[in-house]
This record gives sequence, structure tokens and C-alpha cells, in this order.
Amino acid sequence: MTVVKEILPDLLGGVFARLRSDLAHLTVDGLRFSHVRVLDGVPAEGASVTVLAAHLGMTKQGCGQFVAQLERSGHVRVETARGDRRVRLVRLTPEGERFLARAHAAIAAAEEEFAAEVGPRRYATFRRVLEELGERP
Repeated sequence: MTVVKEILPDLLGGVFARLRSDLAHLTVDGLRFSHVRVLDGVPAEGASVTVLAAHLGMTKQGCGQFVAQLERSGHVRVETARGDRRVRLVRLTPEGERFLARAHAAIAAAEEEFAAEVGPRRYATFRRVLEELGERP
């Protein structure tokens, strides 16, 4: 039997805590870094909340709450789809695009810092393993 000194959620929690600290400057208008995931999922042509939720693996209600907050903060706009007035499309605003660009830059900087600490090859392996594990249902 393998002896577990620290359980995986604690190890991942330490990484998440560092990321939250490194990305704390992105918190604006009551938005959290979790909003970046929703913004990042909005395609250029827009998407309905239903499609966006499915793409992100969220419930429609949960995604709708994120979208409502992002709309209030001016990061997305919700508009009626041409051809089907029942469908409401979520699109990024220029402010949403700027926020997302800042978030991507901050994430890249955090990843560069991690790679500098453990070495680029070890970090690349770590990242590939996370991607592989995340692909499984």
C-alpha cells in the first residue's frame, strides 16, 4: 500500500493558492478569476448560454449567473440572435476582450515563473500530465 503524505487535493490546493495570489490583481468589479473561464469560452461569433454551458461543462443556470454578472460589469453583451429571436447570444465586449488579454498575460507570466522554479522540462511534463488527466471523464 502506498503511503500518502499529502493528499492530491491539498497539493493542487497549494498550486491554486499561488495562482490566486499571482492573479489577484485581475479581480475587478466583483469578478473572480473563475469568470475568466467563462469569458474564454465565448467564441467570436457568440454563443447561447446553453451552448456555452455545455462547452464549459457547467449547468445552464450556473453559466447564466456568470453571464449575468459579466453583462452587468460590461464584459459581455447579450443580444437576440438574427433568425431566431428566442435565442440570446453572449458576445465579448471590448472591455471583456481587454480583461481576457490581461488574464492570459498574467497566466503566462505565472507559468513562466513556475517553469523557472522547477525547470522548463519538468514544468512542461507537469503541464502535459495535467492536460492528459483532465481529458478523461
